[in-house]
Amino acid sequence: MVQLYVQIPGDTTNCPEWAIIDLQGDLETRHPVPLSGKFIGDLHFTKKDAPVFIIGHHILYGKIVELEKPFAVLKKMISTDESNDNMDTDCDKDNNHYEVEALIRKKILFKTRPKPIIANVPKKL
Repeated sequence: MVQLYVQIPGDTTNCPEWAIIDLQGDLETRHPVPLSGKFIGDLHFTKKDAPVFIIGHHILYGKIVELEKPFAVLKKMISTDESNDNMDTDCDKDNNHYEVEALIRKKILFKTRPKPIIANVPKKL
């Protein structure tokens, strides 16, 4: 059995809260490049807090859903204690711990097909 030491830094009531964006289907681009760290679209909320996601020339309408079990986003912290330099690597693992970066209690769910955005262009006379 492996034990992980998890710590929430500072005041536990001020832990940041994140959300998951859940898209049904695949995101495809003209050129197959990794989307990590890239701009995908604009996320807006209506006056009634309904999420609206605009990706290119498409619009998606969604809803906010509470997760049954929350997730914790963990960041591995490596001990900088110099007294452990001569120890085995197995002992060195015990000095690592994890900090909670954020909690995820909600997801923004987009389960309908995207609708194309069509501009209303007046015809020339």
